[in-house]
Amino acid sequence: MKIKISYGLLLAAVFSVATFGKAHAQAEQKELAVGDKMPAFALTDQNGKRFNSADYLGKNFLVIYFYPKDESMVCTKEACQFRDSFNDFTKAGAKVIGINAGTVESHKSFTDHYKLPFILLSDPDNVVYHKFGVKNKMFMTGRQTFVVDKEGKIAFTYTAMMQGKKHADDALAFVKGHK
Repeated sequence: MKIKISYGLLLAAVFSVATFGKAHAQAEQKELAVGDKMPAFALTDQNGKRFNSADYLGKNFLVIYFYPKDESMVCTKEACQFRDSFNDFTKAGAKVIGINAGTVESHKSFTDHYKLPFILLSDPDNVVYHKFGVKNKMFMTGRQTFVVDKEGKIAFTYTAMMQGKKHADDALAFVKGHK
């Protein structure tokens, strides 16, 4: 007896298993909260240089923001707000770092297009994204900002998908209030 399975049914089954597995894994990842230690990480920046988080601990506040995609509307507004506030972040003793799964080349193009003065890191497999416990939203990687203090602990976090500009504003207000 032969069993005939349609390709559509097979694809639906595979997609269901993959989606459930991904959702289950994401549900188990713990989102970092205030007081948690920042996980150590190393990624490549928009200039092809290796960035190691350990090199910055004890020297600066780290404002680490995760965003879905270079050149998208909300992500561009968010990046430009961090750019426009960059001198204020620097004066307050903070280093701004953007992270997403985009390529080094995409980040370089995005940086050049909008004259972004801060570091953009490529996390192609979302390893650091998962270490921080950032959750996917609406079939996209999430948008979340963390401020890490000089002792390497999460001091502030902000999550909002559609308020990109507010990520920079709220992180800056926090850093200025905790110099």
